[in-house]
Amino acid sequence: YVPYLILDPETGYVQNSTVIDIERGQELSLDILIPPRTEGIHILLAEYGRSHWPVRDQSESWASWYERTGGRNLEDSGAIRVPANGSLYDSVETKSVVRPGDVVVKYIPAERFSTVPSTDGGAHSSGLVHGRVVYDRLFELSDPTDTLDPVDGKAGYFDRWAGQGNLAYEDAALYIIGELESFGLEVIGHRYEYTDITGAQNPEAYNICAYKWGSSIPDEWMVFGAHFDVAPPVNAVLLDPHVVGFRSYGTRAGAYDNSAGTAMVMEAARALSDFETRRTMVFCLWSGEEGGKRGSDYWTEYYVKEDNPDVRVMNYINLDMAGVNWPGGGGAPHGDPDPQIDEDGYPKDDEVWPLRVYIGPGPNHDRIDQPGMVGLSNWIGSDALGLEDQLGTLIGLNYSADTWKTDVWLDMDRPEVIVYEDTTARSDHASFQDNLDTVTIGFGGLVDGYWCYHQVCDTLEEMEEWMDTTGKEYGNENSGVSNLVNSLDMITWWAILTFFHCDEEPIFNALG
Repeated sequence: YVPYLILDPETGYVQNSTVIDIERGQELSLDILIPPRTEGIHILLAEYGRSHWPVRDQSESWASWYERTGGRNLEDSGAIRVPANGSLYDSVETKSVVRPGDVVVKYIPAERFSTVPSTDGGAHSSGLVHGRVVYDRLFELSDPTDTLDPVDGKAGYFDRWAGQGNLAYEDAALYIIGELESFGLEVIGHRYEYTDITGAQNPEAYNICAYKWGSSIPDEWMVFGAHFDVAPPVNAVLLDPHVVGFRSYGTRAGAYDNSAGTAMVMEAARALSDFETRRTMVFCLWSGEEGGKRGSDYWTEYYVKEDNPDVRVMNYINLDMAGVNWPGGGGAPHGDPDPQIDEDGYPKDDEVWPLRVYIGPGPNHDRIDQPGMVGLSNWIGSDALGLEDQLGTLIGLNYSADTWKTDVWLDMDRPEVIVYEDTTARSDHASFQDNLDTVTIGFGGLVDGYWCYHQVCDTLEEMEEWMDTTGKEYGNENSGVSNLVNSLDMITWWAILTFFHCDEEPIFNALG
């Protein structure tokens, strides 16, 4: 029993939890997608033809399961073998009434190599996708080197305000289109305009979406998204709060909000473009998020719902302001105000800035409305990502609807990675929930406590300084680059693994 993702040699699809019968003397080669952030894998062995198998708890790793059970005297719920259906190998289905029986466990250590020094993120610099390549993409987008570029005067892609009609945004869109097309994806630019009372056409939104059509169920879509626009200035002059001592509004690079999310979507697209999938993959860079989620709202309402009524968006993954979070923390850099507890905001304090995995729709703060996605997120985080010691699921039972997230987080002793259902949606996932009833999952870090949020100082250098834990009485002694690469690696892999699972078995809205 191989309780990991494998590549089915017959279909080319990724399959989870595979059972294979091997006779004495027989040899078999398997392509296993090794969990990206564990020290090795556990293969479970039993008699030929075995039909009942163990299943770990969704909040523990296979290593902890083996330490707890030794593979013997198992009283946990188990899984029953399911014959192959359109694939080469059998799989399993969890059944609460199944008692799995004893197994022998074979541990195989993983071997990984570094391509850069540890201070530059070497621990996460190789593999199918990795944090260092996401970091490099983020640098390319937000490179502040002065140039003679007539659009923005920078080597990166600055001043991506609004959506269309802005030369800097149009220039950046051409870059995005070229990169996504180089991955072999079909790229479509979705432009939207509105007609005012005078009959004039006004540019409203310009989304760039790349499509990899599914091989067996092409009308069921799995969408990855991040907004590509940045906060526009409200004044003629962009003011740096580090210089003037107060915050205004508007940015140029938008490294954290949201070049980081853009980089993760692009690298996920690059990595996944080589895989055959059952369902269609769509990778979208939205415009107009800063002005009210206009780009994603138009795409879901008109392109999907109106122009493609046979399409069903199964699940949506949102990447917005993710990266400045654990393993960073321990206080703000260079004299910026430390993040403070905000009772009715996202959980955080001056020391711990949790990575937030937010799921919806979840209108009820006191119970889980989407158990499938909450369970899958814990399943991936606890084992493949090695986060079982940091992971906590927030549920607001017996807590105030106004302050439950922070109150529960504090009472749980401030877990560094939190999974929860959000009763409100502040980013593009709201468009999918409201217009398509899609179950969404998103990833985010520090928001309101980040001094450079929607400021001209939202740069990659600023992100690195916030993530630096050297000399702090918090976390491990790591450079800002190392911690940021770690964070980007963790989030990008979480999104990709979620897709692989949902391509095989989508998660439907449990609210109906």
